[in-house]
Amino acid sequence: MTQFINLKEDIVAEAVDGVVAASGGRLARLDGYPHIRVVLRASWDKSKVALVSGGGSGHEPAHAGFVGEGMLTAAICGDVFASPSVDAVLAGILAVTGPAGCLLIVKNYTGDRLNFGLAAERARAFGLNVAMVVVDDDIALPHLPQARGVAGTLLVHKIAGALAENGADLASVRAAAERVIAGTRTIGMSLDTCTVPGAPKEARIQPGKAELGLGIHGEAGAQQVDYVHACGAMEMVAGRLADHMQPGKPHVALLNNLGGASVLEMQILAYELGKSAIGDRLYHIIGPAAMMTSLEMRGFSVSVYPAGTEDLMALKSPVPLPAWPGLSALGPVEVIDLPDGLRPIRPLPSDHPETRRFLQRCCEVFIGAEADLNALDARAGDGDTGSTLAGAARALLGAMDRLPLADHTQLYRAIGLELSQTMGGSSGVLLAIFFAAAGDAASSGQSLREALNAGLDRMQEIGGARPGDRTMIDALKPALDHLAGGLDEAARAAREGANRTAEMDTAKAGRAAYINADQLKGQVDPGAEAVARLFESLSA
Repeated sequence: MTQFINLKEDIVAEAVDGVVAASGGRLARLDGYPHIRVVLRASWDKSKVALVSGGGSGHEPAHAGFVGEGMLTAAICGDVFASPSVDAVLAGILAVTGPAGCLLIVKNYTGDRLNFGLAAERARAFGLNVAMVVVDDDIALPHLPQARGVAGTLLVHKIAGALAENGADLASVRAAAERVIAGTRTIGMSLDTCTVPGAPKEARIQPGKAELGLGIHGEAGAQQVDYVHACGAMEMVAGRLADHMQPGKPHVALLNNLGGASVLEMQILAYELGKSAIGDRLYHIIGPAAMMTSLEMRGFSVSVYPAGTEDLMALKSPVPLPAWPGLSALGPVEVIDLPDGLRPIRPLPSDHPETRRFLQRCCEVFIGAEADLNALDARAGDGDTGSTLAGAARALLGAMDRLPLADHTQLYRAIGLELSQTMGGSSGVLLAIFFAAAGDAASSGQSLREALNAGLDRMQEIGGARPGDRTMIDALKPALDHLAGGLDEAARAAREGANRTAEMDTAKAGRAAYINADQLKGQVDPGAEAVARLFESLSA
């Protein structure tokens, strides 16, 4: 996979300098490149307990992104997924530790424990008061002799950091850190592995599968499971966490993006977390956000902790760090009524079996063509034409019992109203205009064909597209022009019109107008294809 890097040997050094340069003067780094890479607070005066953490790089924004007032004092950055050296850790300790002492917060990996532990011993030989805690929050592999430290480490950073910032002594800060470690549990899930710079990608997780409990270095998880949707994924994660949560106590959840999930996906996962089997025990949430990542891994993790009043105050305390998303209450979705005038007046429903069957058949055409139309649109657009039409068709099927099927004049308007509410993008608006105008024309006594042509005229007037512009109109207008000759003739005209769009060099309307002509050559417009398939199905 191509990545935005220079030499792989310089990745961490250049990333560290990028973080420091963009910090607005809040951060600095120690000299000693390339072996010593330590990010620290530029204004640190050693009067309070110092918090030092770190480990292998590739987990950004952890750990350097959490260096600042109220959290870490310094972060030690190793190579990608590799522990920093003893000398690097020792340099960080010596740079920030004063009379109040220093707490090392270490994730439970052998390299980190050994290197941080030996550095602590050497720092003590210098007369410094250094303590160390080891985070082991991962519950994915219960048979491991030592559980891994993963995203729950951030709760330790924040709670211990708030106490240290407020002047607590080393014993108190360490006790709080150990309390958080003892109560925090984490598990993650991913749809794909990550790509270590300079190494081939491991294709371990096959399409249609997800891995539950994989590590933040890409280590294999507890099991591979069938992946269907976000709801099922969150239920599996919540089910594993449920047995490890303290009964009867409210918990904080930390919803972490492992690096490659989109913001949209993470928001859906937040929704599913609130609905899950443990949702009623979660009173607060941190995220969703990328906090402890695994390069570009397409996954997430959930950490839970039964925070008491003191811990909640520490988690709520503000910090000037963009990487920390803050603590929010997790509650039901608040719904506010629509303003007056926007709630539609719906016509009285009525049934007409023949009309019902006709509409159902139309909807089934679009649902059945979803994948084909998406694939066609992906070559010259954003790949969602099929999903947009199928989604509207499903919504229309669900609304069938509310429609005035026996009153075709009102039915046009009702369909337009449904499409305006359920069909996204410009096509939804244009089709809503089409049916609303057709309804107006039918109410004035025009025939079916005349009413549909009136709808097309209004859609062209407002949308601006004309035949030859490479849109659905290239198939729809010929079909309506030939409708008087029957459905067979209309279907042939629609197909010919759709096929002609493949010969058009450029698009003059719609999203395809923004696409390079070379990408359009030989490709039928997906909207025109949808119209052609509809008329062909109706004429069959």
